[in-house]
Amino acid sequence: MEVPKIKVGIMNEAKVEFILNNDYCFNGTIVKGRHSATVSNGKVLWNGAEYSEIDFLPTNEERDSFDLIDVTIGVNFHWERKENQRFRGALRLIVENNKVTTINILSVEEYLLSVISSEMSATASINLLKAHSVISRSWLLAQIEKNKEITSTNTHYCSCTHTDDELVKWYDREDHINFDVCADDHCQRYQGITRASTSTVRDAIAATRGEVVMYEGKLCDARFSKCCGGVYEEFENCWEPVHFSYLEARRDGDNMMDFPNLTQEDAAREWIMTEPEAYCNTKDAKILSQVLNNYDQETADFYRWKVEYTQEELSKLILERSGIDYGKIIDLVPIERGKSGRLVKLKIVGEKKTLTIGKELEIRRTLSSSHLYSSAFIVEKKGEKDGIPEKFILRGAGWGHGVGLCQIGAAVMGDKGIDYKEILLHYFINANISNLY
Repeated sequence: MEVPKIKVGIMNEAKVEFILNNDYCFNGTIVKGRHSATVSNGKVLWNGAEYSEIDFLPTNEERDSFDLIDVTIGVNFHWERKENQRFRGALRLIVENNKVTTINILSVEEYLLSVISSEMSATASINLLKAHSVISRSWLLAQIEKNKEITSTNTHYCSCTHTDDELVKWYDREDHINFDVCADDHCQRYQGITRASTSTVRDAIAATRGEVVMYEGKLCDARFSKCCGGVYEEFENCWEPVHFSYLEARRDGDNMMDFPNLTQEDAAREWIMTEPEAYCNTKDAKILSQVLNNYDQETADFYRWKVEYTQEELSKLILERSGIDYGKIIDLVPIERGKSGRLVKLKIVGEKKTLTIGKELEIRRTLSSSHLYSSAFIVEKKGEKDGIPEKFILRGAGWGHGVGLCQIGAAVMGDKGIDYKEILLHYFINANISNLY
């Protein structure tokens, strides 16, 4: 099997500016230098002409690169910002939603060089880098296979159920139609060759070339997040209602079956209010710097965290984030928790409206101007006037959805000298590691 090529969506803007640093080929003509593209009559307007699609192809794939100006990273997260980014491979321009979308086309292995350096520090331990190379490759190829299956069977894929009483929605890569994955946290962080890739990263990718995590002959949907909070979550509690036996709840520690039933409210409360021992329960700056880029290190409160809102702040926030006017918020009621303690469903009780929302990312985005670290939280109400709480305190655990590999836990294991294959099988239960190409 040849190394697959993939299409990565980078940005979608009314106007995009880009620099072709070397000789690129467009319809047999060599193009170089700084350019811009906009939309005209539903087509890409570039160099005075309209095109349905434009491909700029490198004349030398190993050497040639292009820059994209003002790429937004961390979309809707607390670290959101713009930066110029450099990429290898081909550049495609298309129109989506009356804006120009830029797509980078390159090989899986070249893509991984960036992802591993974008998702974590390129100075991480070799075992962590190898483990992440395998899961990033596995996840990517599994998503492409999944999309092919959906397309070939003409399956109607729905990621939302909405009734008068309940809104349950999940966010996954099926949002993308014209490319395989996006470049932001919605899929995997991909920032081209902007992040300096070290020889250690290259060695980790080369050493695991073509290696993937499989279960019963099929590619694993190898998810990962920053910090599970002590127990891994299960796939169906964050995305579509499908159970994967290799993504089952376990404690992130030596005794993997030693954890309480966190679907029960009392157990979840006690777990979140304490700091049980786990691989990812670390404040070791050396280890954290392996996983967290500079903007991720702007806070160290991720294993256990706290957010406070006044009544005015919370009601205004929920209105802005959801578009629903609940009036003053009377209560936030846990309805269903997953096995890591993450809320799958939360009832928002307001003066004007009551609605149950889910799944975890919908809860996180509704209750924060960016995203809450996770949906594993308990709610405390302080003060009361005419039955209306004056303050809400959310105390939470973990960072991200908690499914699959826990990056901080894996960093701790790598720092202990644990082999990358053992790290992978710690998080992907009864899976195996195979060579795809």
